[in-house]
Amino acid sequence: MSEPSPQETSSREPNGRVVRRLLQLYAGLALYGASSALLVQAGLGLEPWNVLHQGLAELTGLSIGVVSIGVGAAVLLLWIPLRQRPGLGTVSNVFVVGLAMDGTLACVPEARTLAAQAPLLVAGLVLNGAATGLYISAGFGPGPRDGLMTGLHRRTGRSVRLMRTTVEVAVVATGFALGGTIGVGTLLYAVTIGPLAQFFLRVFAVPAASGGSAVVATGTPQGAILRP
Repeated sequence: MSEPSPQETSSREPNGRVVRRLLQLYAGLALYGASSALLVQAGLGLEPWNVLHQGLAELTGLSIGVVSIGVGAAVLLLWIPLRQRPGLGTVSNVFVVGLAMDGTLACVPEARTLAAQAPLLVAGLVLNGAATGLYISAGFGPGPRDGLMTGLHRRTGRSVRLMRTTVEVAVVATGFALGGTIGVGTLLYAVTIGPLAQFFLRVFAVPAASGGSAVVATGTPQGAILRP
């Protein structure tokens, strides 16, 4: 028998728990977009997918948030042949992250000196880890990019780590060729996001409705996001 989906599970849990999970989902997605914007304004290098988004933004003249939404929607279409099932968190991810990113970019000025860039970089990395812990712990389904990696894993039989590495190398290379920013921030993100996200997953874990152990990201492929 297959496990119940996050939506089916939520229909049988107390309202207070559902509200908490929804608050975590949307707070996490908004914070993820804001943290990505801080990395953009720091100018010291972006996480892999935003290297691509920034490159496409340079090419098209669109905002990086709008490009993020467009790429997220396109990646979600790739779920169809991979037979992946999106959840509320998946669809929300496409729109909320991009809107939050553009909103934050409009409010936070670009840093032009290392004394201003370094704090923005550190804040962006830590907030990104917290955001990841928040929205994954909500358990409403993976983001479109994470689901792409786990879908490829299931269809090819290759490890999630290999699929993630392959996809992200291609994404970074393409984004860099289009004008996206690679730097020390890109390297620090690769090294720190796993430990940070693991820590915040424990911090924001939602207690099980039955009073048992905490539930972290029901039905969500942590392996697509976190590296051991």
